Amino acid sequence: MPPSSPAPPTNPLSLPTRTLRAVRLWIRSAPGTYVWLTILFVTTVVVHQMSPDFEEDFLRQHSTNIHELVRDPVRVLISSAFWIDGGKWFPYAFLFTVFHAPAERWLGTLRWLAVAALAHVLATLVSEGVLAWAVRHGQAPVSAVNTLDVGVSYALAGVVAVLTYHAPRPWRYVYFFAVLVVYGVPLVTGRTFTDLGHITAVLIGLACYPLTLGRTKPPPRSNVPPHRNSASHGQAGAT
Repeated sequence: MPPSSPAPPTNPLSLPTRTLRAVRLWIRSAPGTYVWLTILFVTTVVVHQMSPDFEEDFLRQHSTNIHELVRDPVRVLISSAFWIDGGKWFPYAFLFTVFHAPAERWLGTLRWLAVAALAHVLATLVSEGVLAWAVRHGQAPVSAVNTLDVGVSYALAGVVAVLTYHAPRPWRYVYFFAVLVVYGVPLVTGRTFTDLGHITAVLIGLACYPLTLGRTKPPPRSNVPPHRNSASHGQAGAT
C-alpha cells in the first residue's frame, strides 16, 4: 500500500480574527452585562440629540429623586438604571467590562443581576430617605427634592464590593481596602447623599455573600506527591 500523504498544514488564524473571536466569546459569557451596556449606548445617543434644557427636564422625570419616588417609585427605580447623566458612555463600557462582566461570569446572570438590583434599589432608598430627613429638618434645601439622580453607579458599587469574595487571598484584603478607600473617602470629604448611596451600595454588595456560596471552589488537591508521575508508576510495575 502506498504511504498515506500527510495532512495539509492548517493555516493559523490571523491576529484580528483571534481577537474578534475572543471578544465575541467574552461578550457571550456575560450577556446581561452587554445587553445593559447596549441599552445605555442607545439611550446615551438619544440624550445627545436633545437640547440642554429638554435633556435636563427629561432626565429629571426619570430620576430617583424624592419627588419622583413619591409619585411613581417603581417606574423611576427601573428607568433611572438605563440613563447616564453627562452623556459619557465609554467610561461605563470600560467599568462594565472590568467589574460587571467578571461578576456575571462568576455568579451567573441571575445572581449577578440580584446583586446589582439590590444595590441600586436599596442604596437609592437609603440615600433619598436621608436626604428627605435633611430637607424636613432644614439641613438641606427644599429644591433637593427634585434633584437630578439617574445612572448606574450604585449598582456598579454593589458589584465591585461583591467581587471582594472572588479575589484570592491575600489579594482579597488589598482589594477590600481599596474598595473602602475609593468609596469611603468621598463620603468623609464630601458628605453628599450620592456619596452615602455609594457606600451603602458597597455594604449591600458585601452583604450579598450568601449569593456567592458555591461559586468559589478551591483548586483540586492531588494525593500523589509531585515527584510521582505516570511514567514512574509504569516503571515500578515493570520491575
